[in-house]
Amino acid sequence: MDKATLLQRIVTTLEHDMEVLRRAAQTAYEAATAEENIAENKYDTLGLEASYLATGQARRTAEIRQALQTYQQLVPRDYDPARGIQVGCLVTLEDEQGLRRRLFLGPEGAGLKIGEGEALVTVITPRAPLGQQLLGKRVDDEVRLVLAGVVQVQFIIDIV
Repeated sequence: MDKATLLQRIVTTLEHDMEVLRRAAQTAYEAATAEENIAENKYDTLGLEASYLATGQARRTAEIRQALQTYQQLVPRDYDPARGIQVGCLVTLEDEQGLRRRLFLGPEGAGLKIGEGEALVTVITPRAPLGQQLLGKRVDDEVRLVLAGVVQVQFIIDIV
């Protein structure tokens, strides 16, 4: 998958996620303001709980909206070996057992998974420990992460 296709699929996924959350927030808001959910005593908290839920969903919708706007304005650039990995690079890593994974170093949207099987691309950001380590690296460099006390070594085998 090339970067232009990947970026379009990220935008499509974010648009879908935002619409789903918008509808969920609207449903929670309606539940919070429904006449049958008005508290009858101090132990009747259904309306209050729905209000908290609607607020959280609205906040998450705003975060996704911001990520969507960022991706809509992102211009895909070719990899520059002189600068190393930067935001917007599609990176292929290989671990010591030969397992490969593809990562897109994006400005937002950490955790998004685009594609399936060997075409799966995971979005990470420079705020993540792995994203921090990737910045400025080049093909054949290695990155080391300590997860649950175990050192994981991965090699950069391709950058687009």
